Amino acid sequence: PLGPAEGRAAVLLQPFVHQVGGHTSMLSYDEHTVCKPLVSQELSFYESLPLAMRQFTPQYKGIVSVHLKKDSLGNLTLIASPSLGQPDSAGTDPAASLWHKCKWSHTQVTKTFKDSCPGKMLLRTDLQYHTDSLLEDANGKQPERKSYNPWGLHCHRQHLNRMSSKHNENKLHQFLLLENVVSKYSYPCILDLKMGTRQHGDDASEEKKARHIKKCEQSTSASLGVRICGMQVYQADTGHFLCKDKYYGRKLSPEGFRQTLRQFLSNGNQLRTELLEPIILRLKALLAVIRKQSSYRFYSSSLLIIYDGQEHKESADHHLPFPKCHGTNPCKVDVRMIDFAHTTFKGSKSNPNPTPHDGPDHGYIFGLENLIKILQSLSEGK
Repeated sequence: PLGPAEGRAAVLLQPFVHQVGGHTSMLSYDEHTVCKPLVSQELSFYESLPLAMRQFTPQYKGIVSVHLKKDSLGNLTLIASPSLGQPDSAGTDPAASLWHKCKWSHTQVTKTFKDSCPGKMLLRTDLQYHTDSLLEDANGKQPERKSYNPWGLHCHRQHLNRMSSKHNENKLHQFLLLENVVSKYSYPCILDLKMGTRQHGDDASEEKKARHIKKCEQSTSASLGVRICGMQVYQADTGHFLCKDKYYGRKLSPEGFRQTLRQFLSNGNQLRTELLEPIILRLKALLAVIRKQSSYRFYSSSLLIIYDGQEHKESADHHLPFPKCHGTNPCKVDVRMIDFAHTTFKGSKSNPNPTPHDGPDHGYIFGLENLIKILQSLSEGK
């Protein structure tokens, strides 16, 4: 039986080290849970999630309240506390009803970032953090030597600054608790794809709409219905993660997109061909589900493709060249949809568009079909 919350130690909420895309700060709540600022449209999606989609989204775990605190040194502290009146049926685990205290100074954020990567990540570099040169070094090259993805730290720092400049300390912010879909991987290789030919929500201002349309036209979103938003892939030869961000992804031609997809499935020594079939099968299963979702539009949502950078070597007596990836799926590939802040559907409580869209999301389907085609061509060795 659990004792009273006061009797338990406070838990440090940390920036989520495996965030490769997006602009919202993702925070690590516990080993299996991440949290992010609550958007009513996203909550509405999770609350009425079609059963068939459940295996392709993170599990929704409830809501937590967070407020900002500043100590005498000016360090920003975010304190998460249980949301009052949250029904237990939300699947909130008992830990969610604790008070979590988390403190970040700028040096601490960097330190936390290093500490929260297990030792086996072979962190051989410090993050020399300068806001302006976060993503490029003096020669305009991306710092691929980084041992973990700097993107989440960038989002986190911006988010803390936004929160502190906009709100006073007592304001409660609601955060969504979601399953950490990469917690079971030793070396999570993650590809974050923006799906669909249109990115702006129904609620977008004309200015925002124009901005998103331009980004789509100038990237593979228009031609392929999918563009790369972020990536981290473990390189067995160096023991580091190779990271790419959304600015890199926006500049790619269709051929560049294909090459980057190939790079995502390469460990620095060779193409992990055994991953292709399980990924393709899972994408086809998702495609079948999306085709059946009438009125849903997943504007601006992302699709994550995940696998473990650590290869699971079969013992020699099996004489198998690579692990079997079907059945129990030991090579652990996963495909998950995330980010539903602009997802609309008929009957959504917070849908800003009173006229629901008809039929399935054709832009999303177009992107999935092209993604599958490209992966199939890679598996045929083209």
